[in-house]
Amino acid sequence: MRWKTLLLLLLYYNAQATVSHGWSRAVLFPAAHRPKRSSSVPLNPVLQTSLEEVELLYEFLLAELEISPDLKISIKDEELASLRKAADFHTVCNDVIPKRIPDIRRLSASLSSHPGVLKKEDFERTVLTLAYTAYRTALSQGYQKDIWAQSLVSLFHALRHDLVRSSRPGAPP
Repeated sequence: MRWKTLLLLLLYYNAQATVSHGWSRAVLFPAAHRPKRSSSVPLNPVLQTSLEEVELLYEFLLAELEISPDLKISIKDEELASLRKAADFHTVCNDVIPKRIPDIRRLSASLSSHPGVLKKEDFERTVLTLAYTAYRTALSQGYQKDIWAQSLVSLFHALRHDLVRSSRPGAPP
């Protein structure tokens, strides 16, 4: 009887580990894994797959960005906006990263309890969320500015914590 109980516990533990591992990728940015019917956008778009793309993302962020009243982000520079990677940037910024305070706080809470090092795509999306939050903090006034600033600091701490974790010897890539 004991071996059956042990076998059931091992089976349950293995199933639990498999299920939680399989679903953990969608925890931080669930919108990245939800296809939209009206869009030909790739599922789970990633901006940085090479050094050139990292530099291009940096150019996108340094270029003048525009945020419309409905919170859609676009690149003002027409030459940069016409690049193929600009479409992925547009998708990540407008369909994946959170833009409302409750969603950003939820992300911060998830990041604070996230085990291990962030995946590359989660790290880049968190950085973009941080940049968006900094922009909204700069535009806000009074109590709203304090709320945005708290979210900004929380995201900053989560990213710093992830960088410290990833720089330790023996940290997974």
